[in-house]
Amino acid sequence: MDMGLKDKVAVVTGAGGAGIGNAIALTLAREGAHVVTNDIKRELADKSAEQVEKLGVRSLATYADVTSLASTNDMAKQTLDAFGRIDVLVSIPYFNPGTPFMEQTEEDWHRIMNMTFFSMANAARSVLPAMIEQKGGSIIGIGSDAGRVGEPRMVMYGVAKAAVMNFVKGMSKEVSRHNIRLNVVSPGTTRTPRTESVGLFEPEMEKRITKLYPLRRLGKPADIADAVVFLASDRGSWITGQTLSVSGGYAM
Repeated sequence: MDMGLKDKVAVVTGAGGAGIGNAIALTLAREGAHVVTNDIKRELADKSAEQVEKLGVRSLATYADVTSLASTNDMAKQTLDAFGRIDVLVSIPYFNPGTPFMEQTEEDWHRIMNMTFFSMANAARSVLPAMIEQKGGSIIGIGSDAGRVGEPRMVMYGVAKAAVMNFVKGMSKEVSRHNIRLNVVSPGTTRTPRTESVGLFEPEMEKRITKLYPLRRLGKPADIADAVVFLASDRGSWITGQTLSVSGGYAM
């Protein structure tokens, strides 16, 4: 099925590494989109850009600090200088210390909000002028079911993800007249280097967590990437302001 993404220009923040962001960048590239791979870790952004180009499309590595509007403005400018347009933004960065609320510091709270919510607000603010001028675009934030149901040890992280979900609702109403759509893809527990590093996929832990999911399996980055690509594409052209849980039925 042609998703209508050939020669579209997509910016993916948090595209480095081997997790969800990288999977999204590569899936967009397989659909024919040119992809800007942004990661504050230069070597990760560069590696993702190289992987994208091997799929026969153009890529650009950028290194914006997404907690800084000035930095995301520069990312957008670099993209426009290289490609002349911005059709898709996917915002992925987050911070979740995984500690109880009462053990977190005020600095932790600010870092969670900056990395998890303001990273998306900054990136969206930076790309929207181009999307408004070209009369179209799709912005997708990566949410979390922790922002829908509430989870212990994820209180402020859940608050930040809930803010992402509310942001797309309000912004959809502000910019829909420009044919710009905003949506959220909300994953459940997904196998990534980060979730593996904290032991979520140790055999006994994985078995316990899997029982919480009606489909009786945990997520893969490709599960999330496929949903993002659908919402980014013309196939999702009548969808805006929505949160799509891709979580095996964990949040209904």
